[in-house]
Amino acid sequence: MPQTNTKNTKNTETLSQLLQPYAQAAEADLERWLVEPSVPVALAEAMRYCVLGGGKRLRPALVHISCEAMCGGVTDSARRAAVAVELVHSYSLVHDDLPAMDDDALRRGRATAHVKFGEAMAILAGDALLTRAFGVLAEVDDGAGLLVAELAAAAGPAGMIAGQVADMGLCDVPDGAEGVGYIHRHKTADLIRASAVMGAICGGAEKSQTDAIRDYAVSLGLAFQLFDDLLDVTAPAEQIGKTPGKDAHTGKRTHVAQMGLERSVELGRQITQKAIGALEPLGDRAEKLRSLTELLSERTH
Repeated sequence: MPQTNTKNTKNTETLSQLLQPYAQAAEADLERWLVEPSVPVALAEAMRYCVLGGGKRLRPALVHISCEAMCGGVTDSARRAAVAVELVHSYSLVHDDLPAMDDDALRRGRATAHVKFGEAMAILAGDALLTRAFGVLAEVDDGAGLLVAELAAAAGPAGMIAGQVADMGLCDVPDGAEGVGYIHRHKTADLIRASAVMGAICGGAEKSQTDAIRDYAVSLGLAFQLFDDLLDVTAPAEQIGKTPGKDAHTGKRTHVAQMGLERSVELGRQITQKAIGALEPLGDRAEKLRSLTELLSERTH
């Protein structure tokens, strides 16, 4: 994939190094809060398979890093919010991979849930993950309502589900880049936005700080999806952990299909710079968010 470094001094930290401590923390909290004691064994196995032991944990990391930027640490409410967004993200992947949706057999380098457990269990496991996400979030001691509202708006019918409906061609969206932008904003950027905003809320952010984080995360989400589309074209399956070339094969609407590879890379650079610029009001406290943004623009998987 073409390199898209966005600053003159190259970051010496890798994306994996930056995300690793947050991924480990999220994994431990997912282990703790994912499955309630009374869940049937077969369902619990499917839920664990769909969530644990894989993925970058970008969304939980954004919750943690945004919280740190506001208050210097990670609160218990941020830990719960991080688990909730990852459960919603995992549910969306399970359902996206179903034969009625994207019909994918490979996710995170292994069989998708419906291949492993059958369609019925995959659907039910996805439903369980979505419901459990709000159960975990509802147990936040202070401010649960704000967090639930933020996540519900991002994941619901005017958010992520709207993006999937548009991506499946089940509703009318504009032609060209505008339509692709609609799909990307709702299917991907909305949940990334919610992750960062929820972290800011958990860290006690003021409105102006939350607004800056929100603007930043929308651009970050759009850039993330664009680079994901580029990887679908340029990277092999063993590198990205899923079926490559699927977008072109199924006629998915992407910036690559609309604009070509070179112009898509340039657009990715521009959106990345816009994300970094949105952090300016936060000053030095947003340095880790800047680093994350730059590293995501250079990722190879």
